[in-house]
Amino acid sequence: MTDGGDNLPRLCARVAWRLLPLLFLGMLASYLDRVNVGFAKLRMLSDLSMSEASYGLGTGLFFLGYILCEVPSNAFMMRFGARRWLARILITWGICSGAMALVHSASMFYVLRLLLGIAEAGFMPGVLFYLSQWFPPAYRARVTGWFMVGIPLASVIGGPVSGLILGRMEGAIGIEGWRWLFFLEAMPPVLLGILIFFRLPDRIETAHFLSADEKALLMAHRVVPEHTHILHGIRVALRDSRIWKLGLADGALLLGLYTIAFWVPSLLRDAGVRSMVWTGILTAIPNLGATLAIIAIGRNSDRTGERRWHIVIPIMTGALMLALLPLAHGNLLLVIILITLANMGIIGSLAPFWALPSLLLKDPATVAAGLAMIGGISNLAGFMATGLIGWARSIAPGSWSIFVFFAACVAAGGMLVWSIPELDHRKTDDRP
Repeated sequence: MTDGGDNLPRLCARVAWRLLPLLFLGMLASYLDRVNVGFAKLRMLSDLSMSEASYGLGTGLFFLGYILCEVPSNAFMMRFGARRWLARILITWGICSGAMALVHSASMFYVLRLLLGIAEAGFMPGVLFYLSQWFPPAYRARVTGWFMVGIPLASVIGGPVSGLILGRMEGAIGIEGWRWLFFLEAMPPVLLGILIFFRLPDRIETAHFLSADEKALLMAHRVVPEHTHILHGIRVALRDSRIWKLGLADGALLLGLYTIAFWVPSLLRDAGVRSMVWTGILTAIPNLGATLAIIAIGRNSDRTGERRWHIVIPIMTGALMLALLPLAHGNLLLVIILITLANMGIIGSLAPFWALPSLLLKDPATVAAGLAMIGGISNLAGFMATGLIGWARSIAPGSWSIFVFFAACVAAGGMLVWSIPELDHRKTDDRP
């Protein structure tokens, strides 16, 4: 290899094509659960005699399990390797998700949602840490964007598919459509977990598709993790105010994101859409916009080396659109436009946002712990969002004013990111 600088972009592109499809499909499978539980709600509540508040509590318990196990999960991944641990996560969460088809009471719904959160804990921060060990800083926002594009695409694909399953499978062999939905959409993560076990390399050194020179070039741009430093990394991350700010900021974003993701089918129904198939199709529109936004913002952030405004401006735009949502009550076109712009802003900011921990922190064990901490702190928002909205819709059916509160939270998250002074000094080197 004659010129590492000239060959690095091509090498990173080759590695991305080898790793990202599997990891992207994992992210897609992860967020399919957020989609299918929102669609299942439209029929499941009446079948199980559950209230909106009970549904909100049950979906929120997922995040409680996730929070409790996220940091330990990343520690275990560093110990056992990405291939084994990510495969375990996918297979166990697929089993728990499929078991949702057997739910017959609110209490069983609560238990299975908690177990699903425990099973899935650590997947996203684990993958982000894994990617930080393969790609130089100047490539991380776009790589993160391509991985996290699974979030909006889960709704682009999952919305129409979920609507189709609910509409076409209702009553098949005497089984409710929402039970078919949970069963059928639990298969992909199990199959993907098996594929990851056999196909994903644990680290650069064990990647058989790379030559010795290519491995050396990639390793020159990262710090090799030391397993003995895991507990030290956790302690350092706990004392780092930037981690707490990023965790709270991401929590604020999730308040907006999950508000949209969990409740879009209900919003469309309130706006007059009654067909399950059309609900699925219309749900795809906001997420197509978000797919384009996350790719474009991540790529431009890497190209310019700028992070702060690539995060803050989209967040503030999303917050404004969310705040305007109550004005669209009953107007289907305006609902879709505002949700689309809100999704584009909030989800579009995630690519440069999740590139920050590996840029601000240098020790790999601290990066792993920091990513897990950010995810743990932020997922408190998931628990709060589902519970609060479920409660609000129970006491004030049809009221959309709660979205103003969540819009303010999203805007506060943008201000937290803006307040991190180190971002001014983290213009990435080695820009492609």
